[in-house]
Amino acid sequence: MVLLLRDGSKVPDANEEIYSIMFSSLKHPARRKILRILADKPMTFSEMLELLQVSSSNLTYHLENLGELVTKDEIGTYKLSTFGVASVNTMEIVEEAPPIQPKQRLALPFKWKTVLAALLVGLVVMAGMTYLQFGTLNKLSGEQEILQSKYNQLLSWSGSANSAINFLQNVTQIDVSKYQATLLSRTLEHRPDLGGVIEEVMRYSLTSSDSQIEVYFRFRNSQLSKYQIILPEGTPSYSAAQPHNVLDTAKSLLERFRAYSGASYLEDMTSILSLVNRMENIEIKEGNLKLTATFDGNNARILLAHTENNIDFSPPKSLSLVFENRVLKELTDGYFLFTVGSTTVNISNERALQIARNALNGFTWSANGETVSSFNVLSEPVSVIFHPNTKGALALYPQWTVTFYLDKIYPGGVNSIIVTLWADNGEVAQVKTQNS
Repeated sequence: MVLLLRDGSKVPDANEEIYSIMFSSLKHPARRKILRILADKPMTFSEMLELLQVSSSNLTYHLENLGELVTKDEIGTYKLSTFGVASVNTMEIVEEAPPIQPKQRLALPFKWKTVLAALLVGLVVMAGMTYLQFGTLNKLSGEQEILQSKYNQLLSWSGSANSAINFLQNVTQIDVSKYQATLLSRTLEHRPDLGGVIEEVMRYSLTSSDSQIEVYFRFRNSQLSKYQIILPEGTPSYSAAQPHNVLDTAKSLLERFRAYSGASYLEDMTSILSLVNRMENIEIKEGNLKLTATFDGNNARILLAHTENNIDFSPPKSLSLVFENRVLKELTDGYFLFTVGSTTVNISNERALQIARNALNGFTWSANGETVSSFNVLSEPVSVIFHPNTKGALALYPQWTVTFYLDKIYPGGVNSIIVTLWADNGEVAQVKTQNS
């Protein structure tokens, strides 16, 4: 399978790509300035325009050329990616290096000055490459060690690409030799909300004479956590004959995923799935594992979740498989990532509802410059849902989510208020509005 970028060029080696993007960005003063201001705080496009005093087209051009050094969230705020932070750190290390004071100044022709300048730049780049490849010395500062760690994460990109291809070949058994693959996008993000997890997302387009496929991969800490496939045209070409029913398809695919992943929990999952002999809706519990399967012809949804003390820790700590017409459309694995923090439940459904109602006293929100403090909550309907959620990093705790509906739509499009509280101690975790 030939891997291409969106513009039709071959996917470069990960090391070459990283150095190319970093060097081309850091050598341009305007882009260095953008990186510096985003290092201070995230900004919107208009905020950067006002601060930099450049044209909109000029700023757009530089942001596009910064590539994966900069990310933009759903509300249009720009911030540095992990790669961008590492590049800024590299820039600061170079700029803060003490100048070399020559004992004697030589008057050289301009031609030789240019050659020496090029050699100096080459030495700096080579020194940076040596630093990245051979690790830090004992005398390096803590900041330099952090920088090395970030670059090690970036250099693992090629490993994730190989893992994605391996998954297609050996788990889904899609015959990648028949496809030309184009890399549509690739992002790397540090997730503080997930305990500092490094999340990499890649999207590919696979094209053959018979079909067109789009695939999505999400890796967390270099382990596959989500796969999705879209079939705009045709059906996948497989390298091996596929089972004739979706149940056998699911069983064989889970076996291959276990071999691909090597995770020990997948052994128990394959064992419990082997207990299903007919394509009918079923629920099975074995130890701390619960299987829920629903079938509709050649479509199926299979959920394998951790359960403990009568608490189902899904969807976070679970593995789910979704099949349509015997094709694996989605695989989501959070089992390896999350841990169980507590299985204690001291707050009942009724008590949770009472605590949530009390939490509405004095609650306000702002919309369009207006503070809303007066609102009417309907006595019915009220939604009270029990499920686990993370407290702190990646540890899951039992939690109640209570949704109150309002008598009308209030400023900001608010029509309901959600209160979440911990089921072990009754502490309110969050009160937030929900838009219609």
